[in-house]
Parts: sequence; C-alpha cells; structure tokens
Amino acid sequence: MPDTPQPRSLQELLDHIPNLVDHLYNQPLTLLGTFPEVPPEFTNWRDEQHAWRETVALLDQTYHMTNLYLSGPDALRLLERVGVNRFRGFLPGQAKQLVAVSPEGYVIGDGILFYLPDGRLKLVSRPGITNYVRFQAETGGYDVAVAVDQWSVQDPGRPRTVYRYELQGPRAPDLLEALHGGPLPAVGYFRIGTLDVAGRRVWFLRHGMAGVPGAELFGPWEDAAAVKAAILEIGSRFGLVRVGAKAYVTSGIEGVGWIPSPVPAIYTSPALRAYREWLVPTSEEATGSLGGSFYHPDITAYYFTPWELGYGHLIHFDHDFIGRQALEQRAGDRHRQKVTLVWNGDDVARAVATMLHEPPGRRAKFIDWPLPRYALWQYDAVSSLRGDPVGVSTTCGYVSNASAILSLAVVDPDFSRPGTEVVVHWGEPHGGSQKPTVERHVPFDIRATVAPVPYAEAARRYLQAARGH
Repeated sequence: MPDTPQPRSLQELLDHIPNLVDHLYNQPLTLLGTFPEVPPEFTNWRDEQHAWRETVALLDQTYHMTNLYLSGPDALRLLERVGVNRFRGFLPGQAKQLVAVSPEGYVIGDGILFYLPDGRLKLVSRPGITNYVRFQAETGGYDVAVAVDQWSVQDPGRPRTVYRYELQGPRAPDLLEALHGGPLPAVGYFRIGTLDVAGRRVWFLRHGMAGVPGAELFGPWEDAAAVKAAILEIGSRFGLVRVGAKAYVTSGIEGVGWIPSPVPAIYTSPALRAYREWLVPTSEEATGSLGGSFYHPDITAYYFTPWELGYGHLIHFDHDFIGRQALEQRAGDRHRQKVTLVWNGDDVARAVATMLHEPPGRRAKFIDWPLPRYALWQYDAVSSLRGDPVGVSTTCGYVSNASAILSLAVVDPDFSRPGTEVVVHWGEPHGGSQKPTVERHVPFDIRATVAPVPYAEAARRYLQAARGH
C-alpha cells in the first residue's frame, strides 16, 4: 500500500483531515516558556514577578518574537490594507498595536508596529500576524521589500540581528536615567527615542507592558553584550532582578491584560484559501495545540472579534482594510467583554489536593505553577453559577503579586461586571486529549470572580495616565 503523500501546505492538510478541531486538540506544540536562551528562573519566579511591581525587572525579549521588516514606497499602503488601525499621522519615531482581521471580521493576530526613525517599519509579534503580513507583501503586488528575523523557537540556530531588553518597574525611570547619564529625552507613550548606553546608541520604546513605568531597549546584535552588561552593573543600585521564562510568560496577565494566543481566524474564509496554500504544513497555524474544556467541532467557535479582545478602540473606518465591511455591520452589536478572572483559592486548593488524595486518572488536571496553561491556544469553558455557558477563559497564570491564579476571559456582557461570580471548567472532555502535556484526569469546577482588565489597580492608573485619559 503506497504511503500517503505529505501535505505541502496548510490547505492540503485541511483537505485531508476529518476535523480541524480534533487535529489541533491533539497537537504537541505549546511554545510555553520555551526560550532556549533564557533559563526558566534566574532566582525564583515569585521574586521575579515581584520585581516589576516593587523595583525594576529586566526581561530579555530578544528571542521570543519574530521581527518582520518592511521598506519601500508601498509599505504603509500595505499595512493600511491589513490593519484595522488608523494610519493618518503615523510618522517615524512612533509605534502602535497593529490588529489584522479576516474578511469576515475575526482576529487573525496582533503585534507591535514600530515606525523606525530610518523609515523602515518593523512588526514584532507571534507568527499569526507576521505570517499574514508577509503573505500580503509577497503576493499583493506591493512595491515593498521584506526581511524576516524569525523567533528562536522556530529557528533556534539562526543568529540574532537585534536585541530587545525590557525594563519595567517603579525604579525603571531612575535606572534609565543612570544608564543614559542624565535626564531622559522627552518621549511620549508608545514613542521611540534614543539613549547613550556604554558608548552605544540605544533605541527605546516608552511603554508599560507590565502596567508599570518602563521601556523596551533595542539595537544591533553586536551591541547586545555591552548594553546588557551596563544594565546589570548599574541596575544593581536599583534592585534590578532578571526575569526568567516562567515569570515572563505571566507578566502580561496582571499588567496589561493581553491575550497572546487567540486562534487565528484563517481556516474557513474562502477569500483566504490562497493564504492557506501559502502556509507550510509545519507552520504554527498547522501544528499549534488547542486545549481546554471548551470544545466545539466547528473551528469558527474559537474565533474572536476585535471588540472581544479589547481592540474596539483601535478600529477606524477611515480607510479601506480587509474585513472593514464585516466590522461595520457588526459595530453596533452587543459584544462580549474581556475581563480578568480571579480563581477561587479554596477551589484551586481542592483541585491541587487531588494530586495527594486520588489515584492517577481520578485527579484534576495538573495545575502547574506559575503557568497552569498547557496548550498554545487555551480555551476553558466559563459558565454562570447556574451552569449556563457565558464565555471562555484563555491564558492563565499564578501571579504572586495577587496571591491568586488569574486568567483573561471573554464573557457575555451580563457577566462582565467586577464582582460577578462565574465557574471555570478546568480540564478536558473525555479524560483529556492526546497532547503530551495532558495526563488522564477528571473535570473540575473552579469558581472565579470577575475583575477589571488590567487586574492591578496601579497598572490601570499608570496606563490611563500614560495614554492621556
């Protein structure tokens, strides 16, 4: 019997599998805290989490995102076609969060778009949006040059071309001034400036990705070692703590409420068939793992709109972008809301206790610390206390600053008010999938209380002030 030919694209894979959801449910790819160049912990992940609230934390972002560079006369026109964002007045030295949607108006991905002072545009993100933008650049007839610096998870042997170091915490401004040797340039929120560090010119983006004062420093790879050495030496005076991969993955949960891994809405749109034929069968879109208690045989049940992910304020109908008509038709709808869920400590303790009191196969799904999430695309069902389905819980993590497991969820508006009690259904149907991260287990209900996004009050105050509202 001849061997079944291997698919040559994502589309060929879809053409030959019975059900996409079942295929993704049993995939091994998680990409959770797996940065070969960054150890899981430098000290311990609890103190590393405390650093971005109490002193200053150093997070090495060099390896965990892809850098996609666009240049040429049509670069902005391409991004206007892809992004829901407003580009009027977007100039070198600025940055924004770019959001792309399918023709049907569901999110494909998002990332941070830098308009570099030299005129290039750099998109930093996970593969969901960088792959899509690259496809549009290569096939859409644009006069644009493309360069890609793949993240190290996908291409660990590839030499880096740039470094990215993030400094976050209440002492970050003091450390940045000490590194610069004087007052910082007056740079607004999500604006790019320059510092002089160890005799090197260093670009920095002012932001607050952990919901606290901070900046992202970046520059050519040949300067990386010298800049890091200066940060470590001078940072010791300000209580600098290096953050390992474990704590790093939790930083966005309490600070900015960013959902990093929604299922990309690319699998069903007839208009995106050419894109699926362009994507290789080893891409994240083909091999990423879907997991959690929320199960639906139709992959479209896993798609999100921009409003559900908190991106409604980024949508501007002043330009012709892919998905505009679908979003215009939906703009007046009543949308699900993004919230933080604070998991009930007693229920979490009871779930953990099954590891001590029950035999294998009768325990709750293992709750790892600080990252209980066990799939690339984590979707856990959320219900009311009466058992009615009200939404899904996505990325989750134990945050020592909150003394709780927090998750970011999308819920019906009637259940989005802070203080509302809901139930997170922990575990997978039928005893669990075939993912290597999943052992045989039984479902377990964990109560949770709705809280704002971002969860930390200090983060909400800081981001409101930084954004000017």
